[in-house]
Amino acid sequence: MESQSGYKTKQKELIEQCAAKMGASHFTADEICEMLDTCGTHVGKATVYRHLERMLAEGAVRKYSIDGKSGACYQYAGGAACEHFHLKCTLCGKLIHAQCSFLDRLSSHVEYEHNFKIDGSRTVFYGVCGECAGVDISGKPACRCKAHL
Repeated sequence: MESQSGYKTKQKELIEQCAAKMGASHFTADEICEMLDTCGTHVGKATVYRHLERMLAEGAVRKYSIDGKSGACYQYAGGAACEHFHLKCTLCGKLIHAQCSFLDRLSSHVEYEHNFKIDGSRTVFYGVCGECAGVDISGKPACRCKAHL
């Protein structure tokens, strides 16, 4: 965890700890700033971005730019990130990791049959999530009345 100048900085260490706490969840630089502020340590947004870019170069995080409107988000990788597609709800904006064998087979098919390797970090399927559509994961309508909340 040495910086480019060959020494550890407290800020870099704190940013790395915050990223690691996020696990596989996506996070933004703003969220890292908020986490640090909550812990009583203010780190400027430019510093957070700079350290996230260094972590990206080291393979410790992955960077996702889902669309041209939203800012980039990151995912802690610890040096070994897994490939996956994303699902983005067009109503609430939720970003969902889509890791499943079917999409893995789709990716393999496209690579083998069409000589084209899909970049999963930039592949997004847009639609409506189950919460916004009012259905649960099994596809049955979810009851949203006050009696069942």
